[in-house]
Amino acid sequence: MAASSTDTAWALRFISGKYQGGEFPLKMNRQVTIGRSSELDMVLVEDMVSRKHAKITVGPGKVLIEDLGSTNGTFVNGEKIRQARLKEGDRILIGTSILKLVQREAGAATELSDAEMRERLEEAAQAQASKTNKTSSMTGKIEDIPLPDLLQLFHTSKKNGVLVVTGAHEGRIYLRQGRVYYAVVDGDHALGPQKSFNRIITWEEGDFELQPPDGQEFMVELDRSTEALLMDALRLLDEFKRIEGQLPQDDSPLLVRRPLVPRLRDLTPEQLDLLQLVHNHGTLRAVMDHSEADDVTIAEAILELMRKDYVRPG
Repeated sequence: MAASSTDTAWALRFISGKYQGGEFPLKMNRQVTIGRSSELDMVLVEDMVSRKHAKITVGPGKVLIEDLGSTNGTFVNGEKIRQARLKEGDRILIGTSILKLVQREAGAATELSDAEMRERLEEAAQAQASKTNKTSSMTGKIEDIPLPDLLQLFHTSKKNGVLVVTGAHEGRIYLRQGRVYYAVVDGDHALGPQKSFNRIITWEEGDFELQPPDGQEFMVELDRSTEALLMDALRLLDEFKRIEGQLPQDDSPLLVRRPLVPRLRDLTPEQLDLLQLVHNHGTLRAVMDHSEADDVTIAEAILELMRKDYVRPG
């Protein structure tokens, strides 16, 4: 939706960073200057924010953002900008804060004075610090900012650290100057960084935190660009969703047929290896975990074995 409604006003909602949970109303025909200086409209007290970092202008039918020559840059939806027109849902990265442009009732945007709005932000920062015991950690929920969008932001802004994602499982994505060089799920390094990364990208619920670099070294690193990794992971996700309904549940039994009527000699060597994995490990997830191939290739091969009557769900 374009920023053009006359019945609603706009606000910036902090969905990650020191001020997570805070909201800053934007007033019509008003400029909001953002930076570290205490004299500004929106004061973000952190090292990566310049004294005068960015400016947002709200006018009839438009919301504009302009970088004010900041040291670390201003980013909109993963792109470094000098000036951009914002629309509802756009995500802005300033320092370690990720803000989202949202609509709110027009009357509510004018209730608070500038001093009160600054005070509300500081209250949000204190509440966030009490939760995390950190004052500058980038945290949030992937329901608010999907992992591909988050990694694109980190890539463009050349972040270093370990992105820890927790939900039903724990995933860790290691970043060096914004480039993903390793990933692991639940500490299982045998799964390999490529397959781990592809799986983490499929997660749609959970919390994230960008932790400082931990100095670990790995025998094998991912050597492709973050954009290429994301494109492949999202392509595999689309292909997996296409066949997901035909597959047994990840953790339900997967069995070799008994009696086994079709002849083993009719299978390719790859299919024989897969049949052995089914026999040895007994669930779709375990077979995927123990195969070097990507999850989509294994899923399609399992479906073929099921169609040919070599394998059945338990």
